Formats: sequence, structure tokens, C-alpha cells
Amino acid sequence: MPTTHSLSPLTTALKLSRLLQPKLLGSTMGMVMSLPLATQVMAQDIDFNVPAQPLSRAVMAFGQQAGLQVLFSPEDLEGMQGNALIGRYSAQSGISRLLGNAAVNYSFQSGTLTITARNKDGAVELGATNITGQGLGAQTDGTGSYTTGISSTATRMKLSLRETPQSISVVTRQRMDDQGLNDLTEVLQQTPGLSVQSLGSERFNIYSRGYSVDNYQFDGIPTTLDIASQVSAQSLADMAIYDRVEVLRGATGLMTGAGDPSATINMVRKRPTAEFKGHVSAGVGSWDKYRTEVDLSGPLTPTGNVRGRMVAAYQQNNSYVDHYSQEKQIFYGILEADLTDTTLLTVGADYQKNDPQGSSSVAFPLFYSNGQQTNFSRSTNSAARWSHNPQDALNTFASIEQKLAYDWSLKVAVNQMYIKRDDYKLATASWGFPDINTGAGVRLYGGAGSTWQKQTGLDVQAQGPFQLFGRQHELIVGYNFSRYENRHSPLRGTAIEGTYVNFYDWDNYTNEPNTSNGKLYDGDTTIYQSGTYIATRLRPTDDLSIILGARASNYKYNYDLEYVLTPASNRNTQYRESGVVTPYAGVVYDLNDIHSVYASYTSIFKPQSVRDATGATLDPREGDNYEIGLKSEFFGGRLNTSIAAYEIKQDNLAVVDPGQVVPGTTTSAYKAVSGATTRGFEVEANGELMPDWNVAASYNHSITKDSDDERINTEAPANMVKLWTTYRLPGDFNRLTVGGGANWQSGTHITVTPSTAMGTVKAKQEQFTVVNLMARYQLTDQLSTTLNVNNVFDKKYISALDTTFYSGYYGEPRNVMLSAKYQF
Repeated sequence: MPTTHSLSPLTTALKLSRLLQPKLLGSTMGMVMSLPLATQVMAQDIDFNVPAQPLSRAVMAFGQQAGLQVLFSPEDLEGMQGNALIGRYSAQSGISRLLGNAAVNYSFQSGTLTITARNKDGAVELGATNITGQGLGAQTDGTGSYTTGISSTATRMKLSLRETPQSISVVTRQRMDDQGLNDLTEVLQQTPGLSVQSLGSERFNIYSRGYSVDNYQFDGIPTTLDIASQVSAQSLADMAIYDRVEVLRGATGLMTGAGDPSATINMVRKRPTAEFKGHVSAGVGSWDKYRTEVDLSGPLTPTGNVRGRMVAAYQQNNSYVDHYSQEKQIFYGILEADLTDTTLLTVGADYQKNDPQGSSSVAFPLFYSNGQQTNFSRSTNSAARWSHNPQDALNTFASIEQKLAYDWSLKVAVNQMYIKRDDYKLATASWGFPDINTGAGVRLYGGAGSTWQKQTGLDVQAQGPFQLFGRQHELIVGYNFSRYENRHSPLRGTAIEGTYVNFYDWDNYTNEPNTSNGKLYDGDTTIYQSGTYIATRLRPTDDLSIILGARASNYKYNYDLEYVLTPASNRNTQYRESGVVTPYAGVVYDLNDIHSVYASYTSIFKPQSVRDATGATLDPREGDNYEIGLKSEFFGGRLNTSIAAYEIKQDNLAVVDPGQVVPGTTTSAYKAVSGATTRGFEVEANGELMPDWNVAASYNHSITKDSDDERINTEAPANMVKLWTTYRLPGDFNRLTVGGGANWQSGTHITVTPSTAMGTVKAKQEQFTVVNLMARYQLTDQLSTTLNVNNVFDKKYISALDTTFYSGYYGEPRNVMLSAKYQF
């Protein structure tokens, strides 16, 4: 029989029960618990996306998204229906809207929401209780979690990872702090299914499912990275200002339009907090690495309706590569203002200055002149000592969110990135192949000049619920565009290209270029994309959701090349597509409260700027992307797992045409391959296995073959395993957290024809494993120190096999970083 209780003793008992959490997880009471988040969630607005559904499930979803523990009796809520809650609300106003006129009472106390049935005399009755541990919202900073509760990268709808019918991985703030992942490339090296390959000291090619990734987003606003331009601010991004990195693998045409079926990398910035908080940190590491950070956040007005956050970081370091050093400065500021109860304005900017010395635009030669694969020291630098490739990147952004009637909302967001690459001077001994005995026969490749790049992105969207056939569903409609402008002005110089050096004994000395003769040419690239999209999430039953959508895109590409002294060599390349429709379909079926199966489909459209041996630009790539899988949520969403299988079919896939160059250039020519098929499967787990034990584990398999069943894109590994785990020791040792992991990948190779004289040759990297370790000690409640040791066994490996310049780049040897952090 139910008994009558007051709420305060019940809440007190709930707090005490956390001490017994491991036992409760296995008890017959069916209690699901996890560690509490900061109670500051009560004072701030939260992005909710809780569809109309049975009230017991609705309040569990509410608790996950609000970061609250929820206590209720399933009997009390039986037969009741929760209202939809979609938009930005405080926890108090949100639960009021969700409950509506339901015959229940609710109470907030110490981060716990208690919901009880009303009886006739107003007393509170409790049956057998159901405790849901606080779940996770979108933000991961301060949660201590390796997973997130909400992601909108796939469809702009705020969905859990389990509700998203595609493969998506999240590297949280806690994971970055644990492993000391300070650069985006370091984050991506730990992300499931991604292969990070260095093409030079500041150029990286990221592979996913066998294809290069060029779609990078800031808070969901797309930008383009063209590695050929050597303006690569996105891949150089410092992680001090980011809450998490979300990687959606596969085609993402619904939101981005044209693109590879590889992945979308979405960097999500830190947000202001409702209460004052912050940290300062400092670290020292191998190769004279020094790093400091300051992060301050909190309300700027007595009422808290204006909130701000500021982050600054500085790093300088030498390198395992001879004559290479780096200095970078990072600044970030953001303001949030509640203009009204229903209007939120966000404005901000971030700036990063990268100042490297000894920069290599291309890595070391992969082959000797006799076709044998080279084997140099990992410290080998192919660049001149004065080689310099600075990049300054400024991002400005703003958004305004307006709550509308009937739980609808409207959001307008804009991001503009301006990159300046002034006074670069590059010289790399990478043009040609050294004699295996003498080291002679290599020319310098490079130049001097300046580049600026501006990318502007805008997204306008409206989303909310609607009623159909007696059930509530969701709809989103929107428009976005992006404009990419790259202006490159190299200077005429001497003593760079065409100068021969001896690769063995030149010691990275050569004359700097004489640039007094002015510009060589102006190379201007402009890419414009726009599109209108619509998607709906239909809920025919409580357990079934169907996402249907489509995008109509316009695409314009223009490249102008104007020589100063030889106008006859000028050329213009244009390409346009209008009204390209990209359909999207996904279905998710809940097998029970933990497991869901899903399937999804989208088409592929990718214009190509590369040219064939006749000089003609290749036709756009087209194809289809299919995926099926099983996703699971354990412990109230604190642990997410997924198993997926996929197939990608494409026509007009560009691959290097061995031994061919574009007429009038030294650039490798490409040819189109039809009937290319990629098949693979993935297994992944991220989150908390038990209190104080986090894990991130994945296995990814992917192979691409042409219509003749021959494997292509072999520079990307077919198999990868990534494992990382941390555990905070119990009892008297609970101030110590230890962690470790390993990254393994299968072998890679390329088969190319660098010249007629050399013939067809092959370079390869055998399978290898890199092991990393960490330990953190909590000196006080506020002060901690962390030690990271990377590549513990000092494995030597080539991280990249470049088919364009026939070059390679070694991965980092064993290195150590010791840091201290003070939080307040």
C-alpha cells in the first residue's frame, strides 16, 4: 500500500542513497542513478526538445536534458500524457509547461525534481519509486562525462545520440582535459573512425570512411577547408574555447548541401554560465613546450539576464622536428542577453594567432631516385630554417532566438571567419627524389606572398511541434548559405623553386627569396552555396520515429588566375549547379527503454575542382549513402553505445592518374572512377561504466573498391581501434585518477608513378599501435595536477602518405606534458 511522506525527508533519503549507487544498480528496486550535476541549472535557460509522449517517459527526458535527478512513482503517472516541451526555458517554467494540467505535484530541491500524485485531501502519496539519474544536456563542460545528452549536428533538431539515425561521435570537455587534447587534430586522432594525416607542419588531411573531410562547422555554421590552399585555420583550431567536438560520419547533405560522404566536424563553443566560475592552468612539456589558460564565466548583471565568458590561452614550443617551433595566442569572448523572457541574443568573437618557424608546406620525399622508399630520422625537416607560414584567424558570430506561440521557435545565426596569411615565405626540399647514396637531386618547392580568406555562413530556421492523426510530431524548415573567398597573391622571387639542394647535408640553409619584383599572379577562388531545407520527425507510435527531409541547393564555383607578366596564361574556371535536391530519410525504432534500431539514407553531390590530363575539370561526384545500426543508452544516458553498417556508392570519384600532370603545371592530374563502392561497419561506446569510471572505445572498418573490385584510397587505413579509459580510485586514494589507452590502425600504402624514368613504385606503412597514459592528482578541492605521457613505447610511424607530392610525415615520438589547474 502507498504510504504518505513529506518531501524533505524523501529528498534527504535520495541524497543518502547515492552512497549506495553501485548496489542500487543491481537491486530489484530498478533504480537508475548517476552523479549529480551542478544545481546551477535551476537558474539558467536550457534548450529542451521533449516531444509529447507518456508522462513517465517525458519527465525522464526532461531530467536528462535539464541535468536534474527525477524521483517519481510509475504508478502515479500511469495513463498521463506529457505536453511537448521544445525551446529554451528555465527548469521551473519547463516542467510547468510539460506537466500542464496533469494531476501531480512537483518540487525542486538540491538538484532533484520530485513528482507525486495528488490525492483528494492534498496529501502526497508515493508508490514504488523510480529514480532516474540526472541526464546530460547539450553542454558537456563541468559534467565530467564522456558523452552528451543532445546533438543537433545531423538535422538541426535537438536529438539524443540514440535518436539520431546516423553515426555520431562526441569528444567532450572532460575527455579533452583528461588527455591534454589542446589542438583539433589531437582531438580527431582520438575520435572514432578518423585518420589524421600530416601533409606538412600546418596542413592536415582528415580521412573518414575512406574520404577526405572538408566540412568544418562552428556551432553548426558550415565552413570549407581546402588543404591545397594551405590556409587551414579550422584544422589548427585550439581547443581552449570549445565545449565539445561532434563528428557526424557519412554524408550530411541535408544541412550542408555539396560535400563528401566522409564526415562533418562541428566545433561547439563554450557558453556563459549562470553562476561565476572559472579556472587558470599552466603546463610544461617535451621540446620546451609551455602553455597557460584562463577561463572566466558568469553573470554580468544582478539579475543574471546578461552573462559572459572570456577565455585566453598562450602556447609556445619547439618540436621533435629540427628547426621547427610554434607560438600561438588565443582569445575568446561571448555574451548572452535575455532581451525578454522569450528572446535570447548571443554575440561573440574568437581570435587565434599562429606563428610557426621552420614551416614545411610539403613533408619529406617518400622515395629515393631508384624508387626505394625512404627512411629518415623523425627529426628530419625538409623546410628551410627561415620558412614561415603565419595564419591569423578571426571568427565573429551572433545569433538571436525567439520563442513563438505553440512551442515554436525561430533562430537566426551567422558566423564570419577571416583568415590572414601575410608575408609567408616557404621553401621545402620536396621537388624530386634524392639519390640514395649522395642525397643529390632534390629541388626546392615554395614561394612567398600573402593570402586572405573570408568565409561567411548564415542559417535561419524555425522549428516546433504540430498535430497530425491525434499525435504530436516535429517540423523544422530553414535556409542557409555560405560564401568562401580565397585571395592568393604570390610574389616573384629567386633562389626558391628550381634551386637544387643536397638532402643529406644542406642542413636547412638556403637563401631567402628576393621578392622585390612584385606579384607573380592573383589567384582568386569564390565558392557560393545556398539551400532551403525541410525535415520532419513523425511519431506514428511512442516507439517509432521517422525523419524525412530534403534540401534544394545552389552551387557556384569560380577560379580566376591572372598573371602579371604573361596575361596570355590567364584562365578562368567556372562551375554552377542549381536546384540540386538532396533527400534524407531516417527511421528509429525503440526496442525498449535502452535499445533502438535505425536506418538512414541520403544522396551525395560533390562538385570537383581537380582536372584531368587534358586540363578539363572533372564532373561532380554523385552517389548514395545507406546506413543501419543499433544504438543503446545505459544508466540514464550516461553510457552510449552504437553498432553500425554502411554502404556508399559513387560515380565520378576523383583519383590520381599515375604519371599524368595537368597541362602547363606540375600538379598531378586526376581521373574519374565510376562505380566506386565503400562498405564498412563500426562499433563504439562512450560514457560511464560505473561512477568514476569513464571509457571511450571504438572499432571502425572501411574499404573502398572501384567497379573492377580493386581497392582504391589505400592511403586511408581499412581498420582502426581506439581505446581510452580513466578511473578515479576509491577510498583513501580517491584523489588519484589514472587513465590509459591505445590507438591501433592497419597498414596503409600508395602505388604511384612519379615519373616515366622511375616507373610505378609503392610506399607503405605497416600496422602500428600508439599507447598513451595519464594520471591526475587532486591536491585540494580546487587544485589538481595532471601528467600525460603519449606514445609510451616511442613507436616510429608515418602518419601520412601523400599521393600529390609523393611525400610523408612522421608521427610524434614519446612526449610528456605536466600541467596544473586551479578551479574556482
